[in-house]
Amino acid sequence: MQVHLSFFHSWTPSPSLSDKGLMESPVGCLIGIPLAFLWTWMQSSVSSPLVFDRVREDCPNFHEKIKPINAELTQPKLAISAEDEEELLTRVNIVFHCAATVRFDEPLKHALQLNAMGTQRLLELARQMQKLEAFIHISTAYANCVRKCIDEIIYPPPAEPKKLFDLVEWLDESIIQDITPKLLGDWPNTYTYTKALSEYLIQQEKGNLNIAIIRPSIVGASWHEPFPGWIDSFNGTSGIFVAAGKGILRTVIANNEAVADMIPVDVVINLTLAAGWYTAVHRPKNMLVYNCTTGGINPFFWGEMEQYVMSTFKRNPLEQAFRTPNAHLTSNYLINQYWITVSHKAPAILYDLYMRLTGRKPRMMKIINRLHKSMMLLQYFSTQSWDWSSDNMNMLMGQLNTEDRKTEEYPIRIQHHPPCDHLAHFHCKVTDGSKHLVLCGEPLLQVPFLLQGIQHPQALKPSISNQQRGTSR
Repeated sequence: MQVHLSFFHSWTPSPSLSDKGLMESPVGCLIGIPLAFLWTWMQSSVSSPLVFDRVREDCPNFHEKIKPINAELTQPKLAISAEDEEELLTRVNIVFHCAATVRFDEPLKHALQLNAMGTQRLLELARQMQKLEAFIHISTAYANCVRKCIDEIIYPPPAEPKKLFDLVEWLDESIIQDITPKLLGDWPNTYTYTKALSEYLIQQEKGNLNIAIIRPSIVGASWHEPFPGWIDSFNGTSGIFVAAGKGILRTVIANNEAVADMIPVDVVINLTLAAGWYTAVHRPKNMLVYNCTTGGINPFFWGEMEQYVMSTFKRNPLEQAFRTPNAHLTSNYLINQYWITVSHKAPAILYDLYMRLTGRKPRMMKIINRLHKSMMLLQYFSTQSWDWSSDNMNMLMGQLNTEDRKTEEYPIRIQHHPPCDHLAHFHCKVTDGSKHLVLCGEPLLQVPFLLQGIQHPQALKPSISNQQRGTSR
């Protein structure tokens, strides 16, 4: 049977980490797939990003098996052309829906239009697809973060979605902004709020579709694929780790005893693909939800994270660092504010003054302000713990063959799993003997690293003598 895949994702200037990761894994299998449709908000080439290097080696013309289709989540019928719509309705077998705004501080109206109303429009189109076998929706483990114990079920929504849609359609933007805190209630941000609404919408409007929902926790750098430590942005914890390594970040609000539930992006993608297979082949009677988390299986705490990150950067210091890495966690607001003033703002002001006096553009205070904003958005998740059930995820792993099960289970169950184990080596690219930390596909920071035990793409793997290996620390 010929299978046609459809990926609806947010290929924007700042897509989520899962977007490119989800594209890379199945694209690597395209040799046996006639055509994959890539639904994009803006047309973009998949032939250039570093994430596709491995696929490009195995199948140089892989891009010929991908057809980009322009779509817009906020428009009726997704603004898809009649010709493209006809092709989708008659050829698509599986839909992976990970298009969303992942900004925590997105204005409520925009977040609703993209995350909730966009999902509703896509469901409407999917119900018309003649050969659709499975619809896989990427949510978040924090969609129901107002609960401490989260099962793999759909919970009642924070508000009636249709009434909320009607409300934001006719209210002025300024009024919506004023009433947003009241509408959010106990939800910390518009992202988790609209994801909770989306899950309920899917349950109510799925019709006869075979649907599964994936709920990953904090998605971090890759464990193995496309190569260890791959990330494509400074969003979330990755940017905070790098700021700590550069000596810019000195204090963070967190609970040392709270679980830092981070999961590698490739583990999330593998589970998503496995869920697509299981949903299409086994056709479960009820819609299954998969909590893709590690805290209940192999917990790793924020206090441990502090020790590991700091010891890692002290052993492998980043070059051109602002200061020696020395970040600490505290759950005390006043202590945190004191250290922000003393260790963040004061040095930043002095550094910017020096830059002005030497005729250069000041930048450190701008970096500090952006960093503080990121930390404030993360604070809700770094000071609390949740208990996620994982029965469905365990069941799915039990359905896999031995080799696939090993690939999926190992990173989750290994003692001190990859969320901490691979922080030491965001992808290190070796070129002409120089070592670069590669983020967003660009060499941004030079970093010495231990070559032993780090798996690199074959094209980038250095050839070194035993003598060099002994002095490469």
